[in-house]
Amino acid sequence: MMKTIENEPAAPALLDRRDERVHHDDSLAGSIRAFGDRIRSGDLGSLPVIVGLAIIWTVFQALNPVFLSSSNLVNMLFDCSTVGVISLGIVCILMVGEIDLSVGSVSGFASALVGVFWVNQGWPVVLAVLAAMIVGALIGSLYAFVFNRFGMPSFVSTLSGLLAVLGLQLYILGATGSINLPYGSWLVSFGQIMVMPDPVAYALVALAGIAYFFASYRTSARRRAAGLSAKSARGLLLRAVIITLALEAVAFYLNQSRGIPWMFGLFVGLAAAMNYALTRTKWGRSMHAVGGNREAARRSGINVSRIYTSAFVMCALLAATGGVLSAARLATASQQAGTGDVNLNAIAAAVIGGTSLFGGRGSAYSALLGIIVIQSIASGLTLLDLSSSLRYMITGAVLAVAVIVDSLARRSRISHGRA
Repeated sequence: MMKTIENEPAAPALLDRRDERVHHDDSLAGSIRAFGDRIRSGDLGSLPVIVGLAIIWTVFQALNPVFLSSSNLVNMLFDCSTVGVISLGIVCILMVGEIDLSVGSVSGFASALVGVFWVNQGWPVVLAVLAAMIVGALIGSLYAFVFNRFGMPSFVSTLSGLLAVLGLQLYILGATGSINLPYGSWLVSFGQIMVMPDPVAYALVALAGIAYFFASYRTSARRRAAGLSAKSARGLLLRAVIITLALEAVAFYLNQSRGIPWMFGLFVGLAAAMNYALTRTKWGRSMHAVGGNREAARRSGINVSRIYTSAFVMCALLAATGGVLSAARLATASQQAGTGDVNLNAIAAAVIGGTSLFGGRGSAYSALLGIIVIQSIASGLTLLDLSSSLRYMITGAVLAVAVIVDSLARRSRISHGRA
């Protein structure tokens, strides 16, 4: 008969659960209550934009059943990619509490450079694209220099850049005003018709699910090694399986039409890479720190000037990349490229998706969610044959609501000590 050992010492409490005043409940009901507490304290995450997107889709689908058809969704993905890539750069610059108002002009200038170098000068298309992207990075470096060296506000420097770069775009295009890109080239095909074969789409989704599981498992393992609470491997596997199956269903539905565009795949890949950089690298932690409190970041040893430089360069580089994709999508480089609502949509997408205008908070995936919201509004109104003026008004209203929600959430986080 086994003897029971009385007064056996209990296992040491986890470091993040030693405060006896805080009650921790790992049950389903406890998780729901914890989620409600985070919402009340202003930690909203992507919830507002997901709810808004569901409402937008429900309304437009009720008004026109074609809205959620696979063919219309594929067209939306093509259209999302160009401005979406530009919006990723806006996420970078907003993270450090600054702004770039010239992304539209930089994208238009990049598309014009591709046309001049490739068509007029006879350069190989790859060299023309690389040259346009390098010029974009140089423009960002110039913004960073005047910001770090002279303290010129980014609002002023990029507004000046908007006018100067637009003038350069008009100058290099000359009297013709536009350059048609060769139809049938791989760049134009990439922007207009190239989609993933069905097996490739399913395989990429599966790989994304596997990568998500291993990244989550690694984070949990590091938390356990540090003596912190962590989610179980079984729970992480279940979540990864559910997400993968949901994405496989989406891929199957889109494959009923043309399939998933490679250009949208590039956009998602860039968003995933930036999300990794912002959340799992020293550079990303420094971006959050500088955006949250510049002086505190400087005192902690962060090279603040270098972080600002990287943000400006990344923003302009991604703007130039978006301009190249736009030229591929339209098969032309014209004086109208980058004008109109490109600036509005790029900035609005980042803010609507959840990136804070106050700096220090945001995600690369906010650009993905935000541009889907904006493009859904544009597509829905087009299908209803309504005036484009309504699109501007509705997009402006959604942007205003997003900023109000962000301001209220920030105030709530401050009052709950989570800012």
